[in-house]
Amino acid sequence: MNIFVGNLAGETTEMELTDLFRAFGQVKSVQVMRELFSGASKGFGFVEMPGKAHSLAAISALDGKDLHGMPLRVNEAMGRAVGGRHR
Repeated sequence: MNIFVGNLAGETTEMELTDLFRAFGQVKSVQVMRELFSGASKGFGFVEMPGKAHSLAAISALDGKDLHGMPLRVNEAMGRAVGGRHR
């Protein structure tokens, strides 16, 4: 399952998110979205976990959790349609 993680502090790293989500099961991939030229965090990212049960447990436990002084927004990621618009 692909999981959206929002309200990330600028210093949040992929490794931190991996460690946070790994407590709930296997983590397939993690990506913090960054500005193309500056490399600064856009404040959100995605975590992919292979199991639905583990993904739902992570979403439930981590939504609202404080990380670097910011309450995380964690939910199932929505798909993207052609042209970048959400379905």
